[in-house]
Amino acid sequence: MNKFITIVFCLNSLISFGQTNSENYRFSNDILSQIDNDTVAWKYQKGATELSFNGYYAEVLKIWDKNGVRKPKTTDQDSLYFTNSKKVNAKDYIIEQSKNSQIVIINEAHHIPKHRTFTKSLLKDLYDNGYRYLGLEALFDSTINERKFPIIESGYYTKEPEFGNLISEALKIGYTLFSYEASEDKNGKEREIEQAENIQKFIESVPNAKILIHCGYAHAFENEYPSWGKAMAGRLKDNTNIDPFTIDQTMFLERSDKENNHLFIKLNDTTEPIVLIDKDGQVFNGNKEIRQTDIVIIHPETKYIDNRPDWLQNGKESYTIPSNKIKNSSPLLLLAYRENEFENNGVPTDIIEINDNKTSKKLYLTKGNYTIVTKDKNYNIIEKYKVEIK
Repeated sequence: MNKFITIVFCLNSLISFGQTNSENYRFSNDILSQIDNDTVAWKYQKGATELSFNGYYAEVLKIWDKNGVRKPKTTDQDSLYFTNSKKVNAKDYIIEQSKNSQIVIINEAHHIPKHRTFTKSLLKDLYDNGYRYLGLEALFDSTINERKFPIIESGYYTKEPEFGNLISEALKIGYTLFSYEASEDKNGKEREIEQAENIQKFIESVPNAKILIHCGYAHAFENEYPSWGKAMAGRLKDNTNIDPFTIDQTMFLERSDKENNHLFIKLNDTTEPIVLIDKDGQVFNGNKEIRQTDIVIIHPETKYIDNRPDWLQNGKESYTIPSNKIKNSSPLLLLAYRENEFENNGVPTDIIEINDNKTSKKLYLTKGNYTIVTKDKNYNIIEKYKVEIK
């Protein structure tokens, strides 16, 4: 079994068994200590995923890379290809291509929240292009369309703030959400078959509707794939005779050490995700014989502003925690919830940890009303107040 499939299996195990700690959002030292003491083979995948729930992005990359990192092999030809290709804003390209598609499928790496941030950035323009349904592999919530916001029980990955923001934004715009994950006992080929069948049934219930599907890793692949035969996207294409527009965000994953980033990431000196179009007008979708998706996105390296990722701040206002709300206590965990969602077990829209005077005291929030919840080192709530972001 190759490394990728092992990781996917382990992460599926996380969904099935959940977290052992009753707190969904924890201090970084508590998570790192658990990783050190954990004995399961997939402890770094598990730990990086939990760190991502709490916004510790730099730590996420460090822990994930403990699985092992191969320095990418690049050639002069790669450099020439990038230099001679047109760099096109990925969002603009996708929105234009979506006009001629009925199904758009975009994937994520489960430990990289910025992939969800990018999918969220597509929602409004896709809606304007006629897309009305959003399928989420990670969703396990039959009442979310009525409730209009995610709760902790909505899914495993969906408790991560950027995933919660993706869901909330989709519901606010007017999307109808649906889940399509296979039953718990299905893995590998059987899982791909059932996922595709579940989506096919949904499509048949809304004929001719335009649908966006957000999935993990290789589920977006269209062509032959080892041990699976074909992944969900390829099977869906065969079952429905609808050719989906498929988008890969996982080919070039950001690493904790920039030297281990792929050349294309290093050369992307823009502040936006891009696609490459060569001199013949062909968009880059891989350099192997079997090309799995229609396009491959190249994200720029993350830059940190006040120790927080730049992509996290797009389209949001900064809110600095007043000094009188901190009371010189350390460490503190601060969670921001949309109005009325904290009381109803909602997913926070942003989280920060304050453990010294150098730690960022800024939350990044869209306009609206929020409840700010402060917890001490024992996870006791010591402060709760409301704020409006104008």
